[in-house]
Amino acid sequence: VHLVESGGGLAQAGDSLRLSCAASGRTFSRYAMGWFRQAEGKEREFVAAINWRGGSTSYADSVKGRFTISRDNAKNTVYLQMNSLKPEDTAVYYCAAVLGYPVVRPAGYDYWGQGTQVTVSS
Repeated sequence: VHLVESGGGLAQAGDSLRLSCAASGRTFSRYAMGWFRQAEGKEREFVAAINWRGGSTSYADSVKGRFTISRDNAKNTVYLQMNSLKPEDTAVYYCAAVLGYPVVRPAGYDYWGQGTQVTVSS
């Protein structure tokens, strides 16, 4: 599975951005998907995950209520809608895929995109 993120950029605090992750391959619908982020000098951290069907989602406490993960299996794409952005959301955002159940550990994912930068100014 080849993953390509898009939609990052510059935003001000309180703004919204929507990230997209396009996947290649005909078996996208079999994969659980996750979004992670890595701020400069910090470890990669879990943001959100969604199961293969899209009926089950999970979020980090830091983004709960502000971010929404969704997927469109017909388009081989997973999204991360980010509302009420904060400066602490600044990071490179990565999508990842795992054949099975979504997990919060980065090591639990098999495929990764190259990342997209999100920068939020105050």
